[in-house]
Formats: sequence, C-alpha cells, structure tokens
Amino acid sequence: MSSMAQSNTTVQPGRIRVLKKGSRPLDHRDAAGPVVYWMFRDQRVRDNWALIHAVDEANKANVPVAVGEAIETIPNFIEECGASLLVCDFSPLREVKCWKEEICKRVSDSVSVHEVDAHNVVPLWVASEKLEYSARTIRGKINKLLPEYMIDFPKLGPPIKKWASTNHVVDWENLITAVIRKGAEVPELEWCEPGEDAAMEVLMGNRNGFLTKRLKGYSSDRNNPLKPKALSGLSPYLHFGQISAQRCATEARKVRTLCPQAVDVFLEELIVRRELADNFCFYQPQYDSLKGAWEWARKTLMDHASDKREHIYTRGQLEKAQTADPVSQLYYLWIPSMECFSVGDGSLRKDAWLYEAIRTVSRMYWAKKILEWTSGPEEALAISIYLNDKYEIDGRDPSGYVGCMWSICGVHDQGWRERPVFGKIRYMNYAGCKRKFDVDGYISYVKRLVGEIKKRKAVPLFNGKGKELRI
Repeated sequence: MSSMAQSNTTVQPGRIRVLKKGSRPLDHRDAAGPVVYWMFRDQRVRDNWALIHAVDEANKANVPVAVGEAIETIPNFIEECGASLLVCDFSPLREVKCWKEEICKRVSDSVSVHEVDAHNVVPLWVASEKLEYSARTIRGKINKLLPEYMIDFPKLGPPIKKWASTNHVVDWENLITAVIRKGAEVPELEWCEPGEDAAMEVLMGNRNGFLTKRLKGYSSDRNNPLKPKALSGLSPYLHFGQISAQRCATEARKVRTLCPQAVDVFLEELIVRRELADNFCFYQPQYDSLKGAWEWARKTLMDHASDKREHIYTRGQLEKAQTADPVSQLYYLWIPSMECFSVGDGSLRKDAWLYEAIRTVSRMYWAKKILEWTSGPEEALAISIYLNDKYEIDGRDPSGYVGCMWSICGVHDQGWRERPVFGKIRYMNYAGCKRKFDVDGYISYVKRLVGEIKKRKAVPLFNGKGKELRI
C-alpha cells in the first residue's frame, strides 16, 4: 500500500507517494546508500519534480544520484551500487504499474521506492481519489488545488556528492539501431526535433513559438484543419515529458491579459483534459476495453452490436484506409508521407503542421467510423487502439486511450439520440465534417501538397561538383 511522503523537501509531500518503505534509513549519512532515479515518462532535467526530489534526498544523505531507464537492469543496478532509495516517475498505465510492483518485490527490503507525479500540475491522487465521470466533475477539484501546486520550480543544483566514475561503456549505436528496426513499419519522423530545448522553442520561440506568435487563434481555430498553425504543437513533447505541463501553464498565465480566451481554452486542454485522462486510466484498470465503459454505454453498444453495417472492413483495409469515405482516406495519406515533412537540416517546415491538422480532424472521426465499419464494438475498439498506438506520435498515452474510448464507448460523454449501430453513442459523419469546414478543399490541398513534396524528394538536385543535395 502506498502512502504520502512526509520528509522535509522542496517538493510538496502531496506530489510524492511511498510505494515501498525500506529498512535502511534515508536521513543518516553513515547508513544511506546512493539515490537512483528511474526516468521514463518525464524525460527532462528542467522543471522535473521527480529529479528534484531525487537530488534533494541524495544531498540530505550526502550520497550521489544516478538516473536510469532500463526496467530489467534496475534491481541489479540498485544491488550493485548499494542504493537506499529509488525514485520513479508516475504513470497511470497498467503495464507501468506492473513494472513497479515487480521492482518493489525484487529490490532488497532495505531499499525505499518513491513515486513522484512530475507529469500533472495537480498530482493525480491529490486531485481525486476516485474515477471521475467527466471534465465537469473533476474541473472544480483541480482548479481549487491549482494555487497550492501551480508554484515556481526551485532551482535544481548539482548533487553535492559526485557519482564515482566507472569504465562501463554503453553501445548506444547498436541500441538505437535495434529500436529503429523494431519500428521499421512506421517511417521515422524527421520534422519533430526532440529534446528540452526544441520543446521550449515550440512553446516560447521568437520565430514561431506558440505563446509568442500563434496563441491568438487557438480558441477559435484549433479544430480547423485549414489553420493548422493554430495548434500548440506541444503534444509530442508533453507525451515524452520533454517539457513540463506546469511550465507550459505558468508561461501561458503570464500572457493571459493579451489573449484571455485563448489562454483559458489552452489551460482547459492542458490541465483539466489531460489530467482527466490520467484519472480514467489510473482508476479504471480496463481503460482499453469495453468493460471500462459506463454501464449505459456498454448496454447500448451491445443492443446494437448485431445491427446491419453498410460496409465491413478488415484491420488491414482500415490501416490502409481502403474505404469509401474520403476523410478517412486522408488519415492514411500522411502515414507513408510523414518522412516528407522535413528538410535535410532537420528544421521544421510549415508542411509539418499538416500532421497535427490531419491528426486533429481525422483521429476522432475515423475512430467513430471504425465502429460503423466493423463487426462489433469490441473489434472496433481493438483496431482503433492498435492504429493509434502504432501511428500516433503520442500513442500508448492516457489521452490516446481516452480518445478511443470517447469515440467508441462514450467515455466522458453523455447519451445521445439513439440510432442504428451507434445506439446512444455520439454520432459523427461526413456531412457533419462538411458543415464545420471545407472538407473538399482540405482534401485537395493535402493531396496536392503531399504529391509536390514526394516529387521534390524524388528528383535529385546536384551542385556544381556533381554531389547530390538532399532537401
């Protein structure tokens, strides 16, 4: 059973949970071993409460701190270095919970394990102790706690005691090659530059930063695919924890007087909606199953599971968007073309914003169409999660699972007028998309642009010395 940590620290105790209390004291310099921080969900040095806590604890005990990633090697490493404390990121996902439970069993009884929620502005277990029904039920709870948790980050200094150097060498090249090989079916992204500096550039950059140059149109244009730059572009960095949601919220508040409506909408998406997704996955173990839907939704879906479908497509057909629907075809169009959205020097092209636009418009719409085009809701949900996790840059994320569950199982939604196949689940169709924006113009524009980019990349350009120049 986990509990709240009560140590004297610069990190609020409510943000820390003790998953395992070791017998080795953490506050006695002569007895304490090193502190190990297992970084996985929050991959950053700046504005990282988990890293701050790890350094705090190491400095109190005058021991070094190390940052690790590998799940298989952590118990062995802790034993080898004689660590007294393991600090880990928080994730609500089932697989990660199992990893932590196994690690707690495998490490020595002398080792303590602390979990720090550095991902959410308000720690999940503090925001709510139960599964919330919707944004309406959790919004007030989060907003009430924001003054306590929306605080300035303390300055993170280096650990007082340095880790003793070793001769251990990591073969990064082969490790990276192996990872890329496993995901060879999906083209490698070039347009999205990783890292903390790149994330801050997207948020605050002088050239094209969201808060500095593009904030004004967010509230009115974020769902219009013909205006893709209205989106923040922060989704990949938030997913991989390369920027803190709390930092994004803090900086947005500073410019609220300039664009109050845009900032309010952004904070709703950034804090309330993201933390609602974490809440669902944490308190609902069946977050990727029909069993995780509310009773009314399960009943209406099963009542209409045998309804006649106009089209039935296989997973392979859906993955290639071999359907009769023009909007869903657009969803597949960008998959083989993502590699086109870049230039040789890795700088961001304006074309890259199409990825965000297509993703925004097509993901929810197509997930609902999958319900309409498969044999039943179980198959539809399984296919939508498969496609989301395989192709979306923020796949395997609470927001992705909730997006699929919202589309197919009505999670965080309400019942609507009953109709065939969908029952009381919210319905979306091609005609509805056409009422919201110029679908035909959008499809023509994307097809034309992708064709032009492919054509440019296929034609070698040569300089005066006869060497090929890549674009």
